[in-house]
Amino acid sequence: MARPSGYDDALRWLETHTDYEWVNHVRREIPTLEPVRRVLELFADPHRDYPVIHLTGTNGKGTTSTLTSALALAAGLRVGTFTSPDLHSVNERIAVNGESIDDEALADLLARLCDAERVSEIVLTRFELLTVAALLHFSDEGVDLAVIEVGVGGTWDSTNVVDGVVNVLTNVDLDHTAILGPTISAIAEDKVGIFRPEATIVLATQNAIVVEIAEARARELGATLWRLGRDFEVEENDLALGGRLITVRTPYSRYEDLLVSLHGSHQGVNAATALVAFEAFLGRSLGEELVAPVFAGASMPGRLEVLSHRPTLVVDGAHNPAGVRRLVETLESAFLVEGDRRCVLGMLGGREVDDMVEPLVASGFVEFFCAPPRSPRAMSGADVAAAIRRAGGVARDFSSVALALSHARELSGDEDLVVAAGSLYLVAEVREAVLGITSRHLDETP
Repeated sequence: MARPSGYDDALRWLETHTDYEWVNHVRREIPTLEPVRRVLELFADPHRDYPVIHLTGTNGKGTTSTLTSALALAAGLRVGTFTSPDLHSVNERIAVNGESIDDEALADLLARLCDAERVSEIVLTRFELLTVAALLHFSDEGVDLAVIEVGVGGTWDSTNVVDGVVNVLTNVDLDHTAILGPTISAIAEDKVGIFRPEATIVLATQNAIVVEIAEARARELGATLWRLGRDFEVEENDLALGGRLITVRTPYSRYEDLLVSLHGSHQGVNAATALVAFEAFLGRSLGEELVAPVFAGASMPGRLEVLSHRPTLVVDGAHNPAGVRRLVETLESAFLVEGDRRCVLGMLGGREVDDMVEPLVASGFVEFFCAPPRSPRAMSGADVAAAIRRAGGVARDFSSVALALSHARELSGDEDLVVAAGSLYLVAEVREAVLGITSRHLDETP
């Protein structure tokens, strides 16, 4: 393919590269970060031009990254943020000061990467290219700090070319087991691969297995480890109008009654983790006058997000068993309704479908409307519906998310609740239908 010219052409070039988010994800036979490092060398190692806060974990990375970046911006820093996946356009993944990269800048970056590919004959995957693009963009933009979220795992994720001065591990649960391993300990061993000597490590889980592995790795590296429940603590995490009310003790301070405008007790922990991570970066307390407005104005599209009312429609990217459990817990505490609850559900293949659906069925949905998300990895609606029935639920399958959503809403009254969950691809489709957003992705035919 010729050197891309313009945004659409650049996206077409990007899509010619292996995309493990779009096809079944398998790791190289001998995993290595060397190709990414070699391409970065061609650009004079742009990732060495700014300090990095590097985050990994099974769930909560996106919220923690977003809130960490928002705190840095409020503190007057110029901050770059790299997250994944995106909902409606690839631009969302690369942001400076909370603003997604514009089309022209992204097209220029991808054209430069095309040139590098031709010169070096190093062909990266799609995610690796986006990683390099983000690291290069942050250098071009002269950021004071980059907040980098791992894609999958840690040790062999392409983002692990950076050396974070703060490393964050939000939690570890069973997800991507074909890649990271079948046990909590195997997954934790992979995730602690982002830890660095002399870094401050923020560990936001109290799982004994993970704590033991993280502490051993920190000792081996000579890094400082701040543990949830020991070095920092969420003393209060209560339901509040529009979110959570938290009180947090950190190594530098204590913050009382902070409103976090996100739903779910796990979001209270994510907010506290972001606060501690940025304190670790600055080496001091932030002050409640900085933190309070950031948390009160927090938003996370697609994460327990209310899209409409009468009936209430909530979307959530609960895409693994731990995420589903948190969704159910939040629905039972923060979304009590007088009417019935219905669920629009779509999942990708490779998930533990029975483990995913059993908590949903037990939570009291009167009916499930199952459909394949917009991905070649999508599980058929019929297969998801069969799992629902095995768990004792009532389910119908549809050929598309749009049809499933339409039927669920038509059957629901003003006092009912409709929840759309199971995959961020499904969440994106629902947001596009309800909010009138146009997807900017290429080649999205189911």
